[in-house]
Amino acid sequence: MKKTIRDFNLEDKKVIIRVDFNVPIKDGVITDDNRIKESLKTINYATSNGAKVILLSHLGRVKTEEDLAKNTLRPVATRLSELLGKDVTFIPVTRGEELETAINNLKRGDVLLVENTRYEDLDGKKESGNDEELGAYWASLGDIYINDAFGTAHRAHASNVGIASHLDNGIGFLIEKELENLDKAVNDPVRPFTVILGGAKVSDKIGVIKNLVTKADHILIGGGMMFTFLKAEGYEIGKSLLDSESVNFCKEMLTDYPNKIILPVDCVCANELTNEAAPRATIISDIHADEMGLDISERTIDLFSSYLKESKTIVWNGPVGAFEYPNFATGTRRLCDLLATLDANVIIGGGDTASAAINFGYKDAYTHISTGGGASLELLEGKELPGIAIIAEK
Repeated sequence: MKKTIRDFNLEDKKVIIRVDFNVPIKDGVITDDNRIKESLKTINYATSNGAKVILLSHLGRVKTEEDLAKNTLRPVATRLSELLGKDVTFIPVTRGEELETAINNLKRGDVLLVENTRYEDLDGKKESGNDEELGAYWASLGDIYINDAFGTAHRAHASNVGIASHLDNGIGFLIEKELENLDKAVNDPVRPFTVILGGAKVSDKIGVIKNLVTKADHILIGGGMMFTFLKAEGYEIGKSLLDSESVNFCKEMLTDYPNKIILPVDCVCANELTNEAAPRATIISDIHADEMGLDISERTIDLFSSYLKESKTIVWNGPVGAFEYPNFATGTRRLCDLLATLDANVIIGGGDTASAAINFGYKDAYTHISTGGGASLELLEGKELPGIAIIAEK
């Protein structure tokens, strides 16, 4: 079991907390502050226990000079200050005298936010490449390191693995919650255990399928990836998304686990993926050559519901349709509706699945909605996450 923030005496200590403030910002305005809110429990715990808090986060990708201005964390500092109900000191650099002086002037309970860690990527990808010197420098600014950024835990960066290599370390409450919920669902589920897998390409989910097909009672396949499975079964799929390199893998899975992998029996098609496209519901064997499948339809929703209503543990990773378009959002929305009514342990994977659930109004309806798309996916694959593996055991 990993050390947590509870395992340290934080009084008068400079505590570096790696948070995930990679939030969407449009014209300088944060459009979704969920990740900031998810960090508050750890930050408040640290300040209430006398820590001098130093926050590190990335925001977007920084490849050119133009990326600097649009990816500044200054709007985040403003919003964080509102949520904490106290001033947050924002330092618009990632190293140097200004930063060091500000940190040395911190008092117990103060909070300081450092500029976007990926500003360091402009000169040789020092952050995302886990530059040893940068990790050591950031570590020199604090006494204790707490990683609470689940969204980047599957990457070895200077701001997680780098710093943790030099300081006493632990995890925050958000990562603790992510690990407890995802690990329990996958490795110690209350049965029946059903997995819903969607998204675009089978190749993105091969590791997940291999890991979960031996653990789950059923895997329900939707999204763009369902058409590669249907192609493997011999169906004509028109212009639907096809991951041709994964067809043989799908054939193997369907042969080896014929009663576990459940495929759609109908879908919603259109000639193009636009809001103006006219949707047509049809059985799988009647997809026209000039059509693409873009959502599951009524019979499949009923089929999937029959498995889900009997389940006690459900893990969902990947929307079952192109939910960003109203004409093709019904399948994903209907599953969101159903899961909110069930007496089951429901875990929603991060990324697009979390976005869909939250946008449809189900932020608080399930056992857990993950804050990390790639990280949750790799956990479901059974992989070790570098940003967590580096953390000391109790």
